Amino acid sequence: MPVKRGSELRALTNNPGWQAFAADANISWAKYHATRTTKIEAWAKQELDSLQQQSPVVFYPFSGPDLLNAATMFPNSQSFVLVGLEPVGSVPGQASLKSPKLFHAIKTSLWSVLSFSFFRTNSMAVDLKSLELDGALPLIMLFAARTNHLITDVQHLRLSRKGELLPADSVDNTAAANTLIPGVLLKLRSSSGHEKKVYYFSADLSDWKLAQTNGAVLTYMRNLGPLTTYVKSATYLMHKPYFSKVRNLILEQSRCVLQDDSGIAMKYFKPDDWRFVHYGTYRKPIPMFAMYYQPALTAAYQDTIRKPRPLPFGTGYNWRVNDSNLLLAQKRNQPKT
Repeated sequence: MPVKRGSELRALTNNPGWQAFAADANISWAKYHATRTTKIEAWAKQELDSLQQQSPVVFYPFSGPDLLNAATMFPNSQSFVLVGLEPVGSVPGQASLKSPKLFHAIKTSLWSVLSFSFFRTNSMAVDLKSLELDGALPLIMLFAARTNHLITDVQHLRLSRKGELLPADSVDNTAAANTLIPGVLLKLRSSSGHEKKVYYFSADLSDWKLAQTNGAVLTYMRNLGPLTTYVKSATYLMHKPYFSKVRNLILEQSRCVLQDDSGIAMKYFKPDDWRFVHYGTYRKPIPMFAMYYQPALTAAYQDTIRKPRPLPFGTGYNWRVNDSNLLLAQKRNQPKT
């Protein structure tokens, strides 16, 4: 991406390594935008536009640093809350930006999301713990820029056991200090001038780990009011009994849920409480997750009265265009604001 003439980073663009990386990255992003971004934007405008007015807060659990898909799906939302296992990380300093290893680290980290639409969790655990790329924040910043947002502020935060936001440098000498959840806030301005906030928290959402932190993330989310929840490529965690707390929060707090089949299993949605719209094609999960096949979804996709709607792009583990699925579940009786 072009660097402003007056920027202190301008001198770095004379580096041949950066120039080669930038040229390669621009090609990859141009291909991504042509094959995915334009299709997602058009689809979202038609199918999701009204939802963003009902609930301007998007909750994206198991997201890692994937602001890219969330911001593209919900371009008019005011706040995004991302939660992943990856460490928060820091704003890259001059030393990191001059390191030739940084370019390789970024390219490696982005390869799967640009090629297949999702991050590979095991790879991210390695990619985001290097000296050059020390967490989710650098990639979130990159995605903000690539979705035409200006970053106006970055603030490191912590989440207390009561679900309250604290400055990262706040003093806490109690035993509870070890259970504070690290996070970061990015303030953005869109190309149309709208202000947005992106929160990222590094947290384990399993029932056991949530108990250790007094369910701080869930308390924080409840205090935000009605949610739009987005779930994609979530390794079917909320199919399991020991992810019941975050699953129940989503079902209780969300006005709508947009997810692929790796999100909440259909058996947990009560038909009397939800309206369903299915998109794309439901096939069996990839072999790694074959045990999470849902006959109920197969039946829904074979319904000749409420036929599934087209999905013009690939998403999730079955990432090819004609193999992907999405479910839009909208609550019949909206949660109280």
